[in-house]
Amino acid sequence: MSEGLSKYFQFTEPEWLNLFWLFPVLIGLYVFNSYRNRDTGIRTSSLRNFTGVAPSAKQYMRHSLFVLRMIALAFLICAMARPQKKTDTLGVDIMLSLDISASMLATDLKPNRLDAAKQVAMEFIDQHPNDRMGLVIFSGESFTQCPLTTDHAVLKAMFKQVEPGMIEAGTAIGLGLSTAVSRIKDSKAKSKIVILLTDGVNNAGSVSPLTAAEIAKTFDVRVYTIGAGTMGMARSPVQIGPGGDYIFDYVPVEIDEETMTKIAEMTGGKYFRATDNKSLKAIYDEIGKMEKTRFEGQNSQKKTELFAPYAIIALVILMLEFLLRHTVFRSIP
Repeated sequence: MSEGLSKYFQFTEPEWLNLFWLFPVLIGLYVFNSYRNRDTGIRTSSLRNFTGVAPSAKQYMRHSLFVLRMIALAFLICAMARPQKKTDTLGVDIMLSLDISASMLATDLKPNRLDAAKQVAMEFIDQHPNDRMGLVIFSGESFTQCPLTTDHAVLKAMFKQVEPGMIEAGTAIGLGLSTAVSRIKDSKAKSKIVILLTDGVNNAGSVSPLTAAEIAKTFDVRVYTIGAGTMGMARSPVQIGPGGDYIFDYVPVEIDEETMTKIAEMTGGKYFRATDNKSLKAIYDEIGKMEKTRFEGQNSQKKTELFAPYAIIALVILMLEFLLRHTVFRSIP
């Protein structure tokens, strides 16, 4: 049982626990002093009026002050030994690179490609609570919506704010990938991953997709690529004239699968095609399983400091002992 507990809990400075050996000495001294002082009392010429009078409950309860002090001391010793909770983690850092061009409003995924991608990605985030994740968005240009973080609530809040039209129109796949790589390249994690999702062909940006893939390979970043869109035709937004509004019409789904496959192969990842919501979710699940299998038996551990609760409990107990000693159990001079 102790071995199982040590897997999830430890003291960083266990030498402080040696102070528990003082407890028998302190308890012995307290019992000795209590026995020695048991006959102290009020001088009187006769004890006739006190015959048969038993010690009050309050007299016995005075020992609770010593018990409280010992409990407080125990918690203080534990706090100084720095208890830590250990949580298994794969040691994976993941940047999500998401296409937010106008075509992501196509309705072949429900309610549209972008909202489906956001929903599935947020579910993926919930399934990996111990991994650091971040978000890059791109269309005609790219920028980091959220850097790598373990605060997944903040990351999901940033996901919800993503909408088409936030940045210049176009599909700069190379920029989306290179920006994600730049945000993860210096990571010390065992595995550095970019999950890049797009529904089109690179037509903007100063970095080509394959050049970005070479950069990713140089920094040992594995890239999983996802093409989002059904086969054939899809109801998609079509711009009316330069700078005009959009109308929805059925247009061919064009995804540069050859380039997306090369990016994945160059970096040790894999290319997937998501034709509906169900297949998109299955893709994220498969990526998660692939990473878990890759590091089976090599999990690292995240350590969380727990000394503060012990110190707070000790302080509360000492305050209670002080209050009782100067009120209920106050000694008369």
